[in-house]
Amino acid sequence: MNYLVVVILTIMPAHAARAQKLFPFVFPEERTVSVRDPADMTHVPIPKTPPPPTVNTIESLPERLMSLDEAIRTALANAEVVRVLAGVSATSSGRTIYDTAIVNNGIDEAHARFDPTIQAQNSFNRIETPLFDAGQNQIEGFRSDDYHLNAGISKTTVTGGTLSAGVNARPTTLRPGVIALNPQTRSAAEISLTQPLLQGGGWRVNMAPIVLARIDTERSYFQLKDSLQELVRSTVDAYWGLVFARTDLWARQQQLAQAQFAYDQTEARFRVGTANAGDLALTKVALADFRSAVIGAQANLLQREAGFRNLLGFPPYDTHQIVPTSPPTRDRLQMDWESLLVMAEQYRPDLIELKLVLEADEQRLLQSQNQVRPSLDAVALYRWNGLEGEMPSISSRPGQFADWTLAVNFSVPLGLRRERALMRRQELLISRDRANLEQGLHAASHTIAGNLRNLAQFYDQYEAFRETRAAATTNLEVQMGRYQANLDNFLIVFQAITSWGNSVSNEASSLIQYNIELATLERESGTILESHGVRMAEERFGSIGPLGRWHANRCYPERLPPTLNDDRYPNGDVAAEQAFDLTPPENLLNKLRQGTSESVPPASGRPARSRAGAPTYSPLPARVPEVRVE
Repeated sequence: MNYLVVVILTIMPAHAARAQKLFPFVFPEERTVSVRDPADMTHVPIPKTPPPPTVNTIESLPERLMSLDEAIRTALANAEVVRVLAGVSATSSGRTIYDTAIVNNGIDEAHARFDPTIQAQNSFNRIETPLFDAGQNQIEGFRSDDYHLNAGISKTTVTGGTLSAGVNARPTTLRPGVIALNPQTRSAAEISLTQPLLQGGGWRVNMAPIVLARIDTERSYFQLKDSLQELVRSTVDAYWGLVFARTDLWARQQQLAQAQFAYDQTEARFRVGTANAGDLALTKVALADFRSAVIGAQANLLQREAGFRNLLGFPPYDTHQIVPTSPPTRDRLQMDWESLLVMAEQYRPDLIELKLVLEADEQRLLQSQNQVRPSLDAVALYRWNGLEGEMPSISSRPGQFADWTLAVNFSVPLGLRRERALMRRQELLISRDRANLEQGLHAASHTIAGNLRNLAQFYDQYEAFRETRAAATTNLEVQMGRYQANLDNFLIVFQAITSWGNSVSNEASSLIQYNIELATLERESGTILESHGVRMAEERFGSIGPLGRWHANRCYPERLPPTLNDDRYPNGDVAAEQAFDLTPPENLLNKLRQGTSESVPPASGRPARSRAGAPTYSPLPARVPEVRVE
């Protein structure tokens, strides 16, 4: 047999392919890189959606009115993988609603150490030993047939000890010849306890792995909650950003309409000789400049809406355009500084996680302190021995003999250098993590202070920009009137148009930033989920339990999705940007009422298509005709 194995091992390198067929259990060496075709891998369903719109291809679509509460509710419902806002787009936070349930299984893994273990070893043995008989000058065989049973149960106790009980039986038959006791059965039953007295002993140190597993579950929960807080804040941010983009587009289109109006008037004057070529060139430059600003505002609106769709879990493009209907709040809200700090210390998930890290450090310190102790174990054993068999004239019975052991085992490395170093390291880690917790609260207080300063700044700027807009409107009407009367050149009108459009955009921007900062303050104080009525719902699923497949499945946590939010924000039936009183200046209204335009804009803020096929931008109210740019 040995020669056959040598021959096989010698032939295989030379005839690897043939040897692989003859001996399929022998695998050849991996001498090449094997990569499958990507087309053969698992496919992910691709959503059916048309190409995304651009400033050149966008069409006017039916509106889908959406309140801010509905937007938050939609984002939470589609948060199997939690998305957050990154700039004007959305990206994955790296958290899913399954993470906490996955980590939670670590508690059962830690508990498994204390589960009892049953073992049973059965073996049938035949031992036939050849012997040389010199007297008869022959080789004879001596055979022993036996069955060996070794069964027992053992359990680790919460104090670190090991309790076990078992039986051992070995019936044996010997042949040939006459044996004094044949067949014979040796048996034993024993019970033992080994209890650490120093290292490894004690309830707290043995339960520490379970406590650490529970802390890991809590950390995963608050990490998920932190990402959901950012999801809600991102939804609020993206929603108000979309409102601002629509308002800013309206302002830029009004500037374009004013510039078109001035250009048409200057061109008419140039034809009759009352305007020079310089005036015509200046108005043409302004018209092109404002047209470029409209294109940029339109691109920003498309990008904002795309990011908002991404955050809500929508496809990049569908048959409806999203129109926000919740107007931003215009009230100045008063904040209690002390209450904000108390809420941040209690509810901020990042601070809670630092507290849990500190608790985990204390459990690891307990384990490190235990390792510094010498090993001192108490051992107790009692065994009942028996021997049973048959003889021609006598017999015996089991259980007549007993063994017992009492022992104390001691060992310790001299100096315990490694164990003491680990303990010192853990003590320093606790000091470090306590400092990180204090720093976290320190940083949170500065962040909240910055939020309060921003709130005051944005609201004051909003009031100032409201006054600026009123003054800019008056200035535009005056300067346009003087320009129509040929009292001023177009440069002053150009400045008036620019100032008016910027004042509208700045007014909207400051109020939108104020509303975003309100949500950011709730995020920084750790209460944004509670203030929106969002909670976590534990969903369960059936799976194999401790009793195995032969019994009914047990229910275990599957995931922790967020519940839907409570209604909080006001809702309306018109676009939210109408809260900014989007009415064109009086001179443009008068001109438009005279019928100088050729098309009527849709109610939405998206561009429509002119009859000539060129895009015409129209965030104007539907009752106002649109100025077509030639």
